[in-house]
Amino acid sequence: MTIAAGRWLPLFLDAMAAERGAAANTLAAYRRDLEHVDEWLGDQGRGFDTAARGDYEEYLVHCDTLGLSRATRARRLSAIKQLYRFAFEEGLRDDNPAVQISGPGRDKRLPKTLSIEEVDRLLVAAQAHGRTEADRARNACLMQVLYATGMRVTELVSLPVSSARGDPRMLLVRGKGGKERMVPLSPPARDALTGWLQFRDDAEDKARASKGTQASAFLFPSHGKAGHLTRHAFYTLIKEFAVEAGVSPAKVTPHTLRHAFATHLLANGADLRAIQTLLGHADVATTEIYTHVLEERLRELVMDHHPMAKD
Repeated sequence: MTIAAGRWLPLFLDAMAAERGAAANTLAAYRRDLEHVDEWLGDQGRGFDTAARGDYEEYLVHCDTLGLSRATRARRLSAIKQLYRFAFEEGLRDDNPAVQISGPGRDKRLPKTLSIEEVDRLLVAAQAHGRTEADRARNACLMQVLYATGMRVTELVSLPVSSARGDPRMLLVRGKGGKERMVPLSPPARDALTGWLQFRDDAEDKARASKGTQASAFLFPSHGKAGHLTRHAFYTLIKEFAVEAGVSPAKVTPHTLRHAFATHLLANGADLRAIQTLLGHADVATTEIYTHVLEERLRELVMDHHPMAKD
């Protein structure tokens, strides 16, 4: 049975979710990119079922004229290739018109990171930030656990409370695609976790007693739809910590702490493969970017302090 080209995208997204366990954010990115492609093809009188290699080469030129970054154009091409791989597997097309397009590549920008001193100031600021003692305990826990483990922000805010019971030395984290990994907790992170659990459990007990509500399954519960602290809420919090710590808010995000975790480990002699495992990277090539960060920092150190580097 022939399936109309207009049905390809929803079928593809369903398959990505069901078969590959793609996260909601990944699916949303695929949807945005491929809807843009589909709209452009429609203007050319084409569709996913009839487009040829030349059409996609023209599309990438069009994206370039719009001023889209190399990374965005590379992501769009990757989405197109993924769609046609699905179409081939499902018998919708017997070719992939984009498979031989090499694409623009990605911008080789080093990730922003923070110094150990800046991280220390952020940790102190988080511990002091909040209207109540419970707020301050939660904020301290969020930052200590984030820096101790290098978790992605989504992994952090959605942590199940069961993973934190019993003063654990390790946390079980469910990452992208449902893949699980173990990450160790530092002593300060364990202390912050224990302190927050006392406030969290007391609040949950009072809520059950007064309102008859069911206990939350999350370490950082919230009354919102997700049931836990949202990524956006934590993003706002970490900016507030930065202001109080005297660190530029422009360089502080939850992901910056993940970069700092990896960079500081590498600078202190950690093995790259171990860092790959801790970060949950599928490919060590992704982790290798931190070696370039370290090289750049060492270069700056020499240029700033070596007597022969001065005019």
